[in-house]
Amino acid sequence: MSPAHAMRHRIGEATVTVLRADGRPLAGLEVTVAQRRHAFGIGNIGFDLIPLANGEPSAPGSAGASAVGGLEHLADLWLDVFNTATLPFYWGRFEPQRGRPDTERLRRTAQWFVERGVAVKGHPLVWHTVTAPWLLDLSTDEIEQAQRDRIRRDVSEFAGLIDTWDAMNEAVIMPIFDKEDNGITRLCRRNGRIPTVRLAFEEAHGANPGATLLLNDFDLSSAYECLIEGVLEAGVQIDVIGLQSHMHQGYWGEEKTLAILDRFARYGLPIHFTETTLLSGHLMPPEIKDLNDYQLPAWPSTPDGEARQADEVVRHYTTLAAHPAVQAVTYWGLTDDGAWLGAPGGLVRADGTPKPAYDALRALVKDAWWLAPTRMTTDDVGRVTVRGWLGDYELAVGGTTQGFALTGAGEVEIRLE
Repeated sequence: MSPAHAMRHRIGEATVTVLRADGRPLAGLEVTVAQRRHAFGIGNIGFDLIPLANGEPSAPGSAGASAVGGLEHLADLWLDVFNTATLPFYWGRFEPQRGRPDTERLRRTAQWFVERGVAVKGHPLVWHTVTAPWLLDLSTDEIEQAQRDRIRRDVSEFAGLIDTWDAMNEAVIMPIFDKEDNGITRLCRRNGRIPTVRLAFEEAHGANPGATLLLNDFDLSSAYECLIEGVLEAGVQIDVIGLQSHMHQGYWGEEKTLAILDRFARYGLPIHFTETTLLSGHLMPPEIKDLNDYQLPAWPSTPDGEARQADEVVRHYTTLAAHPAVQAVTYWGLTDDGAWLGAPGGLVRADGTPKPAYDALRALVKDAWWLAPTRMTTDDVGRVTVRGWLGDYELAVGGTTQGFALTGAGEVEIRLE
């Protein structure tokens, strides 16, 4: 299958008619058409940019701080490629003291991204890891009520800024998680997985009926399929299936990735690759079962690893974009500074310089998959044909610019006032 044929579901074509204010067509008019945003979600975490959005000095050694040459530099790199941001709502960090959530700081960050044309997702609403430590002082009934209250509060307070949430994170392991005691595992162990998923989705949908809610997991075995099937049979409304792909032990390859996509696409729901990582250093040994168990004092990026990472990023994103079920992919971290597990999984080195993988992904997103400003001349009835990746576009003539969406085959009218 040719690359163009594989991406046909991502491509739209529209006849754009340019009219005067009185409705008469403008024939023989030179216009410039340019793409402004992909409909395909190309995301990254926005954790590093929280201090910048809040006008805070960032401490040396923190992710995205002075080690990457300043947060403004990091923001420029981020905004040049990505159009969706994941923000952290880990309960234990968002509300370490009961009744004192970090709402305003996260609100300012979400607003900062939205003002720059970036869609925002909250992560996560229910998760047993990094959850509120004070839950352990409560009875299980009280934990359940606190969890319900938390979902309703945060989803309603951020509605309009954040309308997409990882509602349930890693439910497959949740009731059997034994690394540490926590309130959410207690709750899930008592109630069961499906009722706990129901709690998350029903409370979140109740707080924001228009929200897009994800069931998200790293366990892509048949256990996750069984959970999805059970939840759907129970009548719980899942909007998106989230699949994690932290490839610290090596790139999956096209065949494995497509097999996973086909397994989870059979439910007829959109798929988001919510957490993607590819390394530019040595790979974690294959015998490691829990990635958190592999901790090193130093894990450097290497020239050979960076070349491999660049190749794998292009292959992975091309494979995902070619599958019609995939709506979005989120890379888990822009920079190696502060990266998860200290692994060289970023697209930017700790000193702030882009790796080949960053340049390769940018070339894919903003070149191969992008309509650069293109001059066209309207025909005798004021029409031009625009073909490109689905998303937001603008038409400019003289000093006037008008936006329009390319959503597939169709017609668009633009009136110049």
